[in-house]
Amino acid sequence: MNDLRKSRTAEAAAEKVDFVNTPLRQRLKEALLRRIIGGHYDPGERLVELRIAEEFGTSQGPVREALRELEATGLVTNIPRRGTYVAEVMSEGLREIYTVRGALEEQATRIVTARQACDIDALQRATDLMREAALAGDIHGVIEHSVTFHRTIMEAAGNRLLLNIWQSLQIETRTTITMLTEGLDLVWIADSHQPIIDAIRSGDAELAARVAREHQDYFEHLPIPAGSDASAGPARPR
Repeated sequence: MNDLRKSRTAEAAAEKVDFVNTPLRQRLKEALLRRIIGGHYDPGERLVELRIAEEFGTSQGPVREALRELEATGLVTNIPRRGTYVAEVMSEGLREIYTVRGALEEQATRIVTARQACDIDALQRATDLMREAALAGDIHGVIEHSVTFHRTIMEAAGNRLLLNIWQSLQIETRTTITMLTEGLDLVWIADSHQPIIDAIRSGDAELAARVAREHQDYFEHLPIPAGSDASAGPARPR
């Protein structure tokens, strides 16, 4: 047990180096994501806020915020008066998020294409920046520009309820989980956004909606993170 604690403390010390230029809550969330996905924590294991805070040299507040965001993804579960635990089964929750997200983005893309209401230049800029980040191996940049790309479409649809439901899916956190999938081709991920732009530019609303839905369908079938109960799917486009 002491060796395990020492190992985790050492890992946390190494991870703290990355905390310099990014908000602490975001870095804590990503560090915990990496641990959960990588099998560092066992399914059902309790995540003690005070212990995590001590490992990362911070207060419990940012840890609590990070855990709350992870709970929304289904990766962890909070039991009142008992604490927060790594989910025993996480596969269905992860799959379901992309199923719902696909439906929302399909409809938003249909709307913006029919109305020609989306800033194509903004989408292209986000895609180009995503590709630059991918080539540089900058996962955070890929995540940031991917979220910007899809948020641009959702906001342009002008449907507040549609946008609110989309935001409730914790898009940034789920995108981070996806980008941590082993063997994922970040450059291909960036380039996979170009067909959406081309379809929106064409003015064919049904084509654009279908392309947007297929984009999310691919991610729905990526390998489930380690520790889940489901078999792996493709890590590259078929």
